[in-house]
Amino acid sequence: MKADPAVQRRLLDLAEVDAELSRADHRRRTMPELAEITEAEKAVQTRRDAQVAIQTQLDDLDREVARQEKEIDAVRAREERDRGLMAGGTIGAKQLTDLEHELATLERRQGVLEDDLLELMERREAVEMDGKHAGVELAKAEEKLADAVRRRDENLTDIGTTEARRAADRAKVLAGMPEDLLAVYERRRKQKGIGAALLRARRCGACRIELDRREISRIKETPADEVLECEECGAILVRTAESGL
Repeated sequence: MKADPAVQRRLLDLAEVDAELSRADHRRRTMPELAEITEAEKAVQTRRDAQVAIQTQLDDLDREVARQEKEIDAVRAREERDRGLMAGGTIGAKQLTDLEHELATLERRQGVLEDDLLELMERREAVEMDGKHAGVELAKAEEKLADAVRRRDENLTDIGTTEARRAADRAKVLAGMPEDLLAVYERRRKQKGIGAALLRARRCGACRIELDRREISRIKETPADEVLECEECGAILVRTAESGL
């Protein structure tokens, strides 16, 4: 294949643009903020789950407290009724004895229930403190996630700006480029990552391998408008005054 040496040199501009576009794409896929966001999202979810678990404990304790208070109220009501009967003076000795025994039992029962209620309230207070701590930890995790997202978005904006600018540069370079030459370039770029490179000081700018004397001699004898490819990596070799020929 033949192409004007000036057109071949434009391939170097195209390769430079494509290299920067590749770096931008690599940066988008590998920016550290992506991993940070993944970990931060896990941390946020873990802390939200912890809050849900704590709230479930609080709801269970609230139901238990309500049940305990209801039972205490029932004991107190029974005790007030018995004391009312005793104060009325209309009951016999046997019933009076029975009421006194029942009151003693009710007092003991009330004492046990109130002790249990106090323990429940103390447990609830401790769980509530855990909930406040979990809320603080969740807020920290959410703040960390928001910071990572903000930095990722800033990077994406910067990358997008770079890509748009370099895409415009690429369009300019491509203007008037021979289709057959461009096809070879694109094929090599897809295969090896670099479509064209400068032959500088007898070294391929793509694979960085120094060409042997036999290959250099062949290149020297090849017309300037002949499109050459590196025997090692297949990239189009662009010859300039820097090639050392």
